[in-house]
Amino acid sequence: MSVALIRPLVVRTVSVSDPGELVSCLPDAAPYAWIRHGEGLVGWGEAARATIPPGPDRFRRARDWVSSLFRDARIDDDVETPGSGPVAFGSFTFEADAPGSTLVVPRVVLARRGGRAWLTTIGADDHSPELRTPPTPPGRIRYDDGSLTAPEWQHAVARAVQQINDGRLDKVVLARDLTAVAENDIDVRVLLSRLSARYPECYTFSVDGLTGATPELLVRHRGNAIESLVLAGTTPRADEPAEDLARGAALYASPKDRYEHVCAVSSVREALAPLCSTLDVPDEPELLVLPNVQHLASRVSGRLSDGASVLDVVAAMHPTAAVGGTPTGTALDVIRELEGMDRGGYAGPVGWIDARGDGEWGIALRCAQISGNRARLFAGCGIMGDSDPVAELAEAHAKFRVMRSALES
Repeated sequence: MSVALIRPLVVRTVSVSDPGELVSCLPDAAPYAWIRHGEGLVGWGEAARATIPPGPDRFRRARDWVSSLFRDARIDDDVETPGSGPVAFGSFTFEADAPGSTLVVPRVVLARRGGRAWLTTIGADDHSPELRTPPTPPGRIRYDDGSLTAPEWQHAVARAVQQINDGRLDKVVLARDLTAVAENDIDVRVLLSRLSARYPECYTFSVDGLTGATPELLVRHRGNAIESLVLAGTTPRADEPAEDLARGAALYASPKDRYEHVCAVSSVREALAPLCSTLDVPDEPELLVLPNVQHLASRVSGRLSDGASVLDVVAAMHPTAAVGGTPTGTALDVIRELEGMDRGGYAGPVGWIDARGDGEWGIALRCAQISGNRARLFAGCGIMGDSDPVAELAEAHAKFRVMRSALES
């Protein structure tokens, strides 16, 4: 399942002066990143890697691998805070049976949070940065249809609406993809810099080429405390302030979007309740306003009753109704029937875990899988019984705008 490049891990974490923009510190190599409001972690190099076999027990396998690796490590940590010491960045596929789930422990991690900054190194004492060549913009971009054309995807939405109205299920999330071909190889550092600057409220991430800025926090785990940000119900932003306010008000009052949001919050409550001694779920959502869209959002918090690691919580929560549907099993069947594609890591968990079992994991939304000069972009929409295929396509286009703007300018 895994190959450890340096074992046992010899880990050293020390406080450092403020490094400035984290992305600017990354060398010209496959980067790892988790950044919000300029804070978070970036990493490079590879001390250990695990390719997690597909199957229903993949999160347990991942937890056991990282626990064993970190338990055997020799750790000298002067900072002792979530994210210090050894850290594994991870990405899991949306489908349990799909290959491609990965955990990687970088050789170097640079972090900043709450006025503190630290550097973690693994292995030899010499960790002078690799060559930092200037980031290269992608150049001209050509887009092609992905698995379905726009009319084909609208037809899939219409079929989903019919199945919902026939009583087969309450909600399903249908995604579509686009292929982008760039003039130059795509430098992930360019995308990370643009995304973190333009979407500071989101979690900008990169793991093995899966790169994006997700607004949806699946779980933050610190000690016994956990938090989750549930998003469901979306409307595009408007250029005129009055129209933008009207769209937000209409979203908040929309029976369709409110019910979609209730389904998503209920799925999170059901997943977390067995793990928590206390759980706080708000009665009403708030409006989360991002540069491209507005969402209905609910911030859920609680305290774990048994000291579970963040990967145990991820296992209990994925997939939520916000990215799958309701009921979950039926929604997954409909997704397989209608989407016509393998989502890969899109809408799967992405984030990091440290040696304490702390970490932050989001849902891989507003993202693309990068390989050479090619990018596969993803966007998804929650489909309900009164969904309009034309409006859903417009919503998908608004969500594609995040990665398209990162590639283009």
